[in-house]
Amino acid sequence: MTFNDRVALVTGAASGIGLATVQALQDAGARVYVADIDAEKGRETANDLPSGCDFIHMDIADRASVDAGAKTVLDKSKQLDILVNAAGWGKVQPFLENDDAFIDRVLAINLLGTINVARAFLPGMIAAGSGKIVNVSSDAGRVGSLGETVYSGAKGGVIAFTKSLAREAARYGITVNCVCPGPTDTPLLNAVPEKHREALRRAIPMKRFATPAEVADAIVFFAAPQSDYVTGQVLSVSGGLTMAD
Repeated sequence: MTFNDRVALVTGAASGIGLATVQALQDAGARVYVADIDAEKGRETANDLPSGCDFIHMDIADRASVDAGAKTVLDKSKQLDILVNAAGWGKVQPFLENDDAFIDRVLAINLLGTINVARAFLPGMIAAGSGKIVNVSSDAGRVGSLGETVYSGAKGGVIAFTKSLAREAARYGITVNCVCPGPTDTPLLNAVPEKHREALRRAIPMKRFATPAEVADAIVFFAAPQSDYVTGQVLSVSGGLTMAD
């Protein structure tokens, strides 16, 4: 898969799945914008990668921040060919312990953030008559997850949003697909207590967590020309943990 002359933006790009996706896209020849709320880590990431990688400060929960970041990208590159919504956040906590601020943050980052970024870049893709949008949801959004009830609801919303947007965007030559990682070796998973991580590991048929690079491979497939006739699809990368809808 090659992405020569393609321009991509990845949110949540300073770590985890987002970072692995940036690396994979760049290795395949794309010019990649590293978008993240963490300015220090984001700039460090962009500087550490080979040339042709720029940092965009973006708080996806803030529409004004998203619009400003999109304007910077489009002023500089005139187009965006590939959008990867990889930013996400959550914390394991019983539902009845979720306060209003926690629920608002989970929804703002995981669902509304994806919507905000898509809204900012979709008009340019429509004008160009092509584009690839890949949303990163979670298998929690497909089957639920103990202690992640609101997170699961938000990620389920991303799946439904992906399918609906795919229907609207298809006539313009734009594909919209969704990758649902299972437990993946990221900072988010490492924040989970060890006993819970071990229980998850035992439940996975492959008996290990995914690496961020393995999830990035699925994202790159949806971003590549090889998937030009694939849209509105949901792909789980879970080591066999969830084998049924």
